[in-house]
Amino acid sequence: MALPIQQNTFKPRYHVDQANATATSYMTQNYMTLPEHISVAEAKKVFLEKLEENSITNQIFITTNEILIGILSVKSLLKHPTDSDSINQLMKPNFFFVAPDAKRTELAKSLHDCGFDLVPVLDKGVLVGALSEREIDRILEDDATEDAQLQGGSLPLDKPYLQMSPFALWKKRSVWLLLLFIAEAYTSTVIKSFEEQLEAVIALAFFIPLLVGTGGNSGTQITSTIVRSMAIGELSISHLWQILRKEMSTAVLIAITLGAAGILRASFMNIGWDICIVVSLSLICITLWSAIVSSVIPLLLKRCGIDPAVVSAPFITTLVDGTGLIIYFEIAKVILNI
Repeated sequence: MALPIQQNTFKPRYHVDQANATATSYMTQNYMTLPEHISVAEAKKVFLEKLEENSITNQIFITTNEILIGILSVKSLLKHPTDSDSINQLMKPNFFFVAPDAKRTELAKSLHDCGFDLVPVLDKGVLVGALSEREIDRILEDDATEDAQLQGGSLPLDKPYLQMSPFALWKKRSVWLLLLFIAEAYTSTVIKSFEEQLEAVIALAFFIPLLVGTGGNSGTQITSTIVRSMAIGELSISHLWQILRKEMSTAVLIAITLGAAGILRASFMNIGWDICIVVSLSLICITLWSAIVSSVIPLLLKRCGIDPAVVSAPFITTLVDGTGLIIYFEIAKVILNI
């Protein structure tokens, strides 16, 4: 009767196909299996004989014809006082498992809070591999890394950074930059359409970088928080109104703070109180608008089956830039009568 600890060489970091990563890409064969009908004494003997210093495990898989039927805690096995009992009396028949074709994003979400250090990979009940604590850490790390790279406006790297050639980095970044370039082009169109207002009150141009920068920064803060919370399963589309209430309440406080700072900054430039009011109101409105956009878009993309991590900082900044300018110039038209 074969009672093996199965060994497999640990896959080197970054050898996983990032675009198609599944449980199979990460799973290991380094685990112990035992048949269900042996005694506690036999199981202890096999465990101690096969256990190696670099292969300490807290769980043992109990199988019948390669079908996983339960999981046995090593602690329960070693502390059980009656050696004649069968190990199937100690095993847990209900257990958490994953499928071989489960995508990394799904795995990261389910593994984040499961608290297990060894998870079986089952194909129609057959034990084909396992995710140990090391593999689980890699899945969570790779998923977080991919999200960070997407939010930075770049396709995920499939090699360590120092191994990437300039040409490979160009391919990863240029697609996003071209898309953002096209999207950003409408900002110039907005400024062109308000050319008369800028000519009438040239001081309005002084505050364009301040306003669009504030809107983008505010939106990036919100999006980063929401996308990460969605990635670990804390938020979904069902929480939309809760998110909006929370973010809008926060945005009101931030808008008041920035509005006051805007009046203070504009007053130092001696350009008139009417411009100060325009800048302050614009900061308030842009901050509130940015909060709405940044809260809703990740949830809508998720609802459409798109990874919300693609809502990168450059994307939010680009979107808020143009719309923020429209808000700014419309407020100026009303207050300054231009």
